[in-house]
Amino acid sequence: MITLNGKTVCAGIAFGKIYIYSRSESKIIRRHVDDVNDELSRFESARQQAYDELGNLYEKALSEVGEENAMIFQIHQMMIEDDDYLESIKNIIADQSLNAETAVAQTCDTFADMFASMDDSYMKARAADVRDVSERIIGILSGSSKKAISADEPVIIVADDLAPSETVQFDKSAILAFVTEGGSASSHTSILARMMNIPALIGTANAVNEEYNGKPAIVDGFNGKVYIEPDEETTEKMNKRADEVKRQREMLLKLRGVKSVTKDGQKIELCANIGNVSDIGSVLNNDAEGIGLFRSEFVYLESHDYPSEDVQFGVYKEVLSKMAGKRVIIRTLDIGADKQVDYFNMPKEENPAMGIRAIRICLQRPEIFKTQLRALYRASIFGKLAIMFPMIASEWEIVKILEIVDEVKSELESEGIKYSKNIELGCMIETPAAAVISDILAKYLDFFSIGTNDLTQYTLAADRQNPEIGPFCDTHHRAILRLINMVVKNAHANNTWVGICGELGADMELTETFLSIGVDELSVTPSAILPIRQKVLDTDVSSIREKIIAEL
Repeated sequence: MITLNGKTVCAGIAFGKIYIYSRSESKIIRRHVDDVNDELSRFESARQQAYDELGNLYEKALSEVGEENAMIFQIHQMMIEDDDYLESIKNIIADQSLNAETAVAQTCDTFADMFASMDDSYMKARAADVRDVSERIIGILSGSSKKAISADEPVIIVADDLAPSETVQFDKSAILAFVTEGGSASSHTSILARMMNIPALIGTANAVNEEYNGKPAIVDGFNGKVYIEPDEETTEKMNKRADEVKRQREMLLKLRGVKSVTKDGQKIELCANIGNVSDIGSVLNNDAEGIGLFRSEFVYLESHDYPSEDVQFGVYKEVLSKMAGKRVIIRTLDIGADKQVDYFNMPKEENPAMGIRAIRICLQRPEIFKTQLRALYRASIFGKLAIMFPMIASEWEIVKILEIVDEVKSELESEGIKYSKNIELGCMIETPAAAVISDILAKYLDFFSIGTNDLTQYTLAADRQNPEIGPFCDTHHRAILRLINMVVKNAHANNTWVGICGELGADMELTETFLSIGVDELSVTPSAILPIRQKVLDTDVSSIREKIIAEL
């Protein structure tokens, strides 16, 4: 038996044969072309086909892993339409009379090297995206397509790494688990694997070995192990663990309809994070008590121009209606940093995570903000709406937001348009500044929602998207927990409730801590709701609160 060690990005147990996945790279032969115009047309045809293929992958990902994770394919489509990228390819064809394959490959190398050399980790990650997009175009030009899985039964995919397009285009029913040598916990592929609920390991050294191809194996996604040709004792142990996991899942289904209340009677709301109306089925199937984060920016990301008030109204009305009276917190436009929209014509920034993004865009361009607020207020009569403002850092921002909200309400009243008078207003706490002045902000607002992803990276000065930063980005850092505790205290002193909508909300190692601190709501991926509910039901907060608070 051979044992390999990796890092878990999605837990679970998988039994099956190993399938070593190796992509077939197109061989590029540098050729001189006689008719430059024909070659430019040939490239344009391949580019359009690649664009259409990415659109199909987006639709497939949308149905399998949700809007937020499908967005990578829209980003790839934007890359294929990038003026600088296209100009470079066309210039090489036209000026040097070279074939399109060579022009794309040369441009790919130039852009990928440029991104890889940047200090910003988000921009570094774009190097892999440029290569993925370019390889797709070259494959179309050369007549070679992405390699599919050729196996008679479901298999454990082992690879050096996997591009998002490869992960999504696989037939899900043919895959038992992913094991890769590279990758990071925050990579698109890791996120997709978690959303697909397929056991996955990354950083598995020496996994890609042709000698392992076809051999029986067990992936232990709980402990980050791969057992190749497992012995009888290991097989029996893993079978028992798999049976236990199955029983636990069946038991969790019985928790639908059960209130999320601890043994000593402390209530907490368990809600869902979503990015599209199509995700509501998963929200309801997992018995979420509401939607704690509806990412409205996807209305903008899906559009080729600023979405109108009526278009936005239709989306918000649908989500509120389908949630049938359960609270829906809709976050206002949150683009910038890793979510760019071409038609906003945002200037390029050296450090976009710290630049003009989210509420800063809305306050600089109030006409866009008012359009969204009008749509939200119009839709409010169709359900229980709460509105949340992202990326707050100062009191004046909240004051200005409330002035604009009052303007919108006055306009609607003058036009005879009805809206709910019971809309809760809140803000994200994702900057250390907002956490420190949360006592001041709470006087203006009904609730806070702590975005632990950004709060962690801003507090620790550690980019969570950078795979090299891992040991320096401790999500359980005492500073983060102390900030959360401070926010809850300040909020409750002002009759403001507090939720957590970042990834930390689903970390069950911290559920007892959040209960002890007094967090009122957790908003997580729909599939995490029932396991957390079980944890809540099993907890007696009164017996642990004093000890946990003392350790902060």
